[in-house]
Amino acid sequence: MSMQAQSASRMRAATRELGEITIVDIKGRITIGEGNVMLREIMVGLLQKGKKHVLLNMTDVAYLDSAGIGELVRSHTSVRKQGGQLKLASVNKNVQELLQKTMLLAVFDVHQDETSAVKSFGLSSKAAG
Repeated sequence: MSMQAQSASRMRAATRELGEITIVDIKGRITIGEGNVMLREIMVGLLQKGKKHVLLNMTDVAYLDSAGIGELVRSHTSVRKQGGQLKLASVNKNVQELLQKTMLLAVFDVHQDETSAVKSFGLSSKAAG
């Protein structure tokens, strides 16, 4: 995860814990060759640590290309195979339209904001705080 200290246009991410939920705050662009690789590394690392309830906070995601979409699908599949859940929160209008056009809104559990996404996991009240 040393790739996080990149320029502002590239993807940056930070993880934090809220009860049993791991929230990944993503900023920048999830694109081929940088963002998609970083997202994969983050998700593999979380799953290796046994983190199965993952929320991608996409408030500051400026752009998503086909490689980024592919990585979101791969992440979703990997988490599901481990018996977990991956949810998206605060997706901007452009990204939401892209997910709709690719029919992936039906695949991903997308929430308007972080609070509703956290509650949707249905975990302990500590996590919903």
